[in-house]
Amino acid sequence: MKITKPIRHIVTGFALASALGTVAAADTWRYAFEEAIDEVQGVFAQKFKEEVEKNSDHTVQLFPYGTLGESADTMEQAQAGILQFVDQSPGFTGSLIPEAQVFFVPYLLPQDTDALARFFRNSEAINEMFPELYAEQGLELLTMFPEGEVVMTTKEPVTGPDDLDEVKFRVMTNPLLVESYKAFGATPTPLPWGEVYGGLQTNIIQGQENPMFFVESTKMYEVTDHITFTGHNNFTTAVMANKDFYDGLSEEDQQMIQDAIDVAFDHIIEYQEGLTEEALDAILEAKPEMNVTRLTEEQRQPFMDAAESVEQQFLDMTGDSGAEILEQMKEDLAEATSD
Repeated sequence: MKITKPIRHIVTGFALASALGTVAAADTWRYAFEEAIDEVQGVFAQKFKEEVEKNSDHTVQLFPYGTLGESADTMEQAQAGILQFVDQSPGFTGSLIPEAQVFFVPYLLPQDTDALARFFRNSEAINEMFPELYAEQGLELLTMFPEGEVVMTTKEPVTGPDDLDEVKFRVMTNPLLVESYKAFGATPTPLPWGEVYGGLQTNIIQGQENPMFFVESTKMYEVTDHITFTGHNNFTTAVMANKDFYDGLSEEDQQMIQDAIDVAFDHIIEYQEGLTEEALDAILEAKPEMNVTRLTEEQRQPFMDAAESVEQQFLDMTGDSGAEILEQMKEDLAEATSD
């Protein structure tokens, strides 16, 4: 049958659109993260995007928190290849990769920011051991980086574990974090992030933890009255690629991605200098009556004592593989803190 001119135009147009669609899908990479575009993960993602687009013909489309659902949704999309890149805390991948929960062993990571940066940059556990575990879940681990000291925000003052008795404390859906707050004396309550502000407002929960910049940007101080620096952790996050996607790239593109990751890592470490103090100043300006407590070494000791049982629970959960990672991390941390 002869194709008339109008139909031929339609067919040709459809073929062209399909071809263009294929090209666009190949060249546009989708990257989702757990924070707003102007928060730490967003700043990292923007720098990564800038470097990729400066050094290749590819473009990177960014999806801040909430645009593609909750953290569980974006992880599923990354594993399915709908997303090429995802930034997600081990707090949410702990059930998927139990060994990643090591980052929630209290008082394991140093508070010194320079030592912390050296650890994340050079750690054998992070750069050689964890990639194998992520690969088993269809993910290429590109980097991990710290986001700042975690603080507790609560409705009542906290100077020791006794003050957390019967306090419903929001935690990420992470088994070891649940155990940590049990050890700290609280009633851990896993909740998706989108429900936390309302939960505090209605007293369903009475506390939560996050880095200071996130407490400020999400206005957690509006629904709590006390900020407590316990020194128990530094928030960690991981940037991953869908492994099938990554393995299918040319060596040139893989190197370009790693170079972009390295530049973004250095950028985010520099960006965070003074960020905690700036966020705290902004909170106190917005709410001068906010109470800020930095626990003394003596006040921290009961929390540190409780952390010993949490470390043992991590080992019970993860067996030999967890023990090997924890041992290597302690060696890496010793090297990072001795420089």
